[in-house]
Amino acid sequence: MNVELRHLRALAAIGDEGTITGAAAVLRVSQPALSRTLEQLESRLGISLAERTTRRLRLTPAGRRLHEHAHRILAQLDDALAEAVAGPRPLRVGFAWAALGRHTVPLLREWRDGHPGEPVEVHRLGDAEAALRRGSVDLAFLRTVPADDGVLDTVALYRERRIAALCESDPLAGEEAVSLADLTHHTIALCATACTTSAALWPAGQRPRSTFEVANVDEWLTMIATGAAAGVTAEATVHSHPHPGVRYVPIADAGPVTVLLARPRTATHPATDAFTAHARHTLRRTGATGTPVTDAARTPPAAGHRPLPSVR
Repeated sequence: MNVELRHLRALAAIGDEGTITGAAAVLRVSQPALSRTLEQLESRLGISLAERTTRRLRLTPAGRRLHEHAHRILAQLDDALAEAVAGPRPLRVGFAWAALGRHTVPLLREWRDGHPGEPVEVHRLGDAEAALRRGSVDLAFLRTVPADDGVLDTVALYRERRIAALCESDPLAGEEAVSLADLTHHTIALCATACTTSAALWPAGQRPRSTFEVANVDEWLTMIATGAAAGVTAEATVHSHPHPGVRYVPIADAGPVTVLLARPRTATHPATDAFTAHARHTLRRTGATGTPVTDAARTPPAAGHRPLPSVR
C-alpha cells in the first residue's frame, strides 16, 4: 500500500489534536500540506479515516484503530533508534492514580535488587490505558477493565477496599467505617484520571445528591479538604495521597476494586513477563491489602490484618 512514516505521524497527530490546525502546529507543517497527507493515506488504503466538519475533525472507527497502531509503531521505531545509540531502554510502567499504594516501593526495590540489569521507570499518567495502547509504557496498573479488543492482556493482582475521603470537619470523619447511604447527602467529586467511582456505585434511588468531575488528584483532594465535596476511592490512595485536611474512612458496604496489571498482547519489552511474575509473587508473599483475586471465596484476611484507621 506504500504507506510511509509521514502518513502515520500525520494520523497520530490529527487524532491527538482533533483538528488539522492543531496537528499541523505540532508537526510544524502547513495545514494544506497536512490535509494532503491525510487524503493521500486514505487514498492508498481505500477507506475514510476522518470525518470533517467546519470546526472539528473526528476519526472514523477505522481511523481510531489505525491511530492506536500508528502510535505503537512510531514508539517502537523511536525505541529501536534510541537503543541503537544508547543501548536497551528501561522497562516503563504506568499508572493513573496511586500505583499499588504502600506496596509500590517494596515491589520496585525488590525488582531492582533482583534484576540489577533491568531498570524500571514509573510514570503517573492521565490515561494509563491509552499510554499502554500507544506504546508509551510497557505495563500499566489499572483499576478499570480495558476494552476486550484483543490488544491488551490483564492479570488480576488483588482487591482493595473502597474508602471514603472526607473533609476533616465532616461529622463522618471520626467514624471507624461509613456506608454508601451515609454519603448520599454529600456532593461527590469524581476524578477523570481515576474512573473507579460513578453514581452507579450507589443503589438506584439512593444516589448522591450531585456529582461533578475534576481533572486530577490534586483538584480532587482540594475540593474535599475545603468541604466542597466528598470522594470515594481505592485503598491505595490512603498511602499515596495523604492530605492534612482529608480523612480516609473505610466504606463497609461497597464492593472492592480489583487491581490489574495490563500489558500488550505482543510485549514491547523483553522484561515484561519477568516483571509480571515478580508482581504476582511479591504481592502474594507480602499479603497485599485486600483479598487475592484468585482466592476471594475462601481466603480469610491475612494474619495481622487490621481495619484501616482514619488518617489523622
